[in-house]
Amino acid sequence: MSASPRLAAVRLGFGPSRGGEAEGAEAMLAALAGPDVDAARWPVGDFATALANARAHREAQRAHRAGTEGAGEALRAAQRARREEMDGILAHRLARAAAGQPFRERLAWFWADHFTVRPREPRMRAGVAAYADAAIRPHLGGRFADMLKAAALHPMMLLYLDQAESVGPNSRQGLRRGRGLNENLAREVLELHTLGVEAGYTQADVRGLARLFTGLSFTAETGFRFAPGRAEPGGDKVLGRVYGSGREARLEDILDALEDIAARPETARHLGWKLATHFVADTPDTGLVDHLAEAYRAGGGALRPVYAALAEHPATWASPGAKVRQPLEFLACAFRALGADPLGLAGLRARDRARLTFAALAAMGQPFEDPTGPDGWPEAAGRWITPHGLAARIDWAMTAPPRLLEAAARPDPRALVEAVLGPEASEATRMAAGAAETEWEGVGLVLASPEFNRR
Repeated sequence: MSASPRLAAVRLGFGPSRGGEAEGAEAMLAALAGPDVDAARWPVGDFATALANARAHREAQRAHRAGTEGAGEALRAAQRARREEMDGILAHRLARAAAGQPFRERLAWFWADHFTVRPREPRMRAGVAAYADAAIRPHLGGRFADMLKAAALHPMMLLYLDQAESVGPNSRQGLRRGRGLNENLAREVLELHTLGVEAGYTQADVRGLARLFTGLSFTAETGFRFAPGRAEPGGDKVLGRVYGSGREARLEDILDALEDIAARPETARHLGWKLATHFVADTPDTGLVDHLAEAYRAGGGALRPVYAALAEHPATWASPGAKVRQPLEFLACAFRALGADPLGLAGLRARDRARLTFAALAAMGQPFEDPTGPDGWPEAAGRWITPHGLAARIDWAMTAPPRLLEAAARPDPRALVEAVLGPEASEATRMAAGAAETEWEGVGLVLASPEFNRR
């Protein structure tokens, strides 16, 4: 099946909008060669600011518990600032999807989930978006090895996987303090980020990489830093190759190891499978996975040839509706379909904003920036098509649009069906949209339809 612009918009982006022409796959791929204008237009803050705000909130809580004069008002101010920070991040994330470059944004979401981080405490939740903008977005159209290095060495990843606490047992600091290895980052790099769980690496490889990773740390002032005094001395063997020697450990040895792991055929296969699973089907076509893996190997780990391979393979376009949209994607697609401005949420009361965004996502099963583990959000349709999750989607579809649009901007439900669903719309959806008692009800039925909730 060839890819119409509409199908390309659904499969590779956030679907068509009611007011604009859908981009084809070729145009979406070409946009990756240009600048990332969306990150500059809708910024989400940086890690240093997120860390400073989290510490200010923590200090305000401590002062309040200690009964310091004026601490109550300071704590309330810190809590308001934190809510406003997260409101802004979510609104800007949705704005990028609804009005920006759709394929770039889908890739940003995919790779940030591939390299999942999760805040150890709610105060640091703003650091997740800052991490994705710094470690993921600059490398979307570049080399996977560069993205891998940026993600693995980012302070948010080091915090999440306790790598900043890992010390070489025979390092100067390890001998002095009696501290030892933490294998979390090494295990996730091999199991989730590169080779995949069935790639045949051993526990010895995990421990070798964990020893090599000692020394990775950061400071609040400068961000990432390499601390030789924490690093395990001597050579470390990973996947048959020794990195380093008896001399003092070097950051370059870690970067060399990540470069080599990124270049392995198991990594090519794992990434091809992940991309095909996310963009095409929960159980992807084997030929498509092979095609993506070969494009990765032939391109030396460059990602744009892999995306081109995804767009050119017939299996990518052969089964429309095979994937279920996850809740955050559902919200983004709804904003895009309606032509609603996510920044307009700022005009609502805080309680109403939360009901339309954070509370809605939680009710649908995907609390914002809070996945259950380092493997990110599940892809399987059964994880999202649940009675509770479907009820929350339907409730949002039937009640949210009037809050997002002025009455004068209310779309005609029948026109909305044609604009955002087109030939994929079932006769039942067309009839329901046209026969609804009110236009708002018709709009809600379009957004709640099975066709809109799948891609």
